[in-house]
Amino acid sequence: SLRMKAVLSVVLVLVVISSTIAKYIPKSGKRIPQTLSRGWGDQLIWAQTYEEALYWSRSRNKPLMVLFHLEDCPHSQALKKVFSENNEIQKSLDEDFIVLNLVYETTDKHLSPDGQYVPRILFVDPSMTVRADINGRYSNRMYAYETGDINLLISNIQKAKKLLKAEL
Repeated sequence: SLRMKAVLSVVLVLVVISSTIAKYIPKSGKRIPQTLSRGWGDQLIWAQTYEEALYWSRSRNKPLMVLFHLEDCPHSQALKKVFSENNEIQKSLDEDFIVLNLVYETTDKHLSPDGQYVPRILFVDPSMTVRADINGRYSNRMYAYETGDINLLISNIQKAKKLLKAEL
């Protein structure tokens, strides 16, 4: 019926509106979306290079999260979607981390302890030590995360933050 269609279209509009409102916005207010985010979190302030990220991490005493991905990789794309839409991840990274996402490999071999696959996520503490002990669930790709591993990633983000507090 026409009435049913009208109700459905209103419901649809509300669903769309609520999902856009629900996006994480930093306390300081909406930031200009960064091209450096490459879609992984437009409200986060992303470092441009590994060197810059290390410098920020050291000087601000915050752990660093490095995310390797490729634009044309379906696994990277799928992870990016759940990663960028997860408020807990976005909030935690915004408040307590330095973040860097890379579509190319660095010369630092510590960032590819078990190979150069994507997507992979590593944590580095402010003493510039790569935390190879914070890993995902796959023994053959220890720093890979799939879309279903988002809760493990959240707990690893918390772990990287706790390590910092414990060691200071």
